[in-house]
Amino acid sequence: MKLNHLNLAVSDVIQTQQFLQTYFGFQPLTKGSPVLTVLRDENGLVLTLSNFNKVTEVNYPPEFHIGFIQGSPEEVNGINQRLRDDGFEVESPHSSHNSWTFYFQAPGGLLIEVLCLSQM
Repeated sequence: MKLNHLNLAVSDVIQTQQFLQTYFGFQPLTKGSPVLTVLRDENGLVLTLSNFNKVTEVNYPPEFHIGFIQGSPEEVNGINQRLRDDGFEVESPHSSHNSWTFYFQAPGGLLIEVLCLSQM
C-alpha cells in the first residue's frame, strides 16, 4: 500500500500553492481556487490544499509539520539561504535527531522542516 495523497488545511490556498511550487517543485494538477487546489511532486505525491471554511488562521498541534528530505547538507543550506534571501524568517540549519535540519513557518500556517538524514 502506498500513501498517494494528503490534504492540508491552510489559511491561504493560493499563497501556499505558489510557495510550494517555488521552493519545493510542486506542480498544479488543477487550476486552483481560494478554496482548493491539487498539486503533485516529482515523486507522485498528490497534495491538496484546502480552506473550505474560509478561515484566516489554521491551528495544527505544535509538533505537526511537513518535511522535505534533501540529498545533502549543502542542499539544506541552499534552501535555507534562498528563503532568507527572499525575506523569510528561518532559523539556521543545525544537527538534530540524526539530521542536518531547520524548521520555519511557511505561508498558509504550515510548519515545514527541511532536512538531510545522516548516513547510518
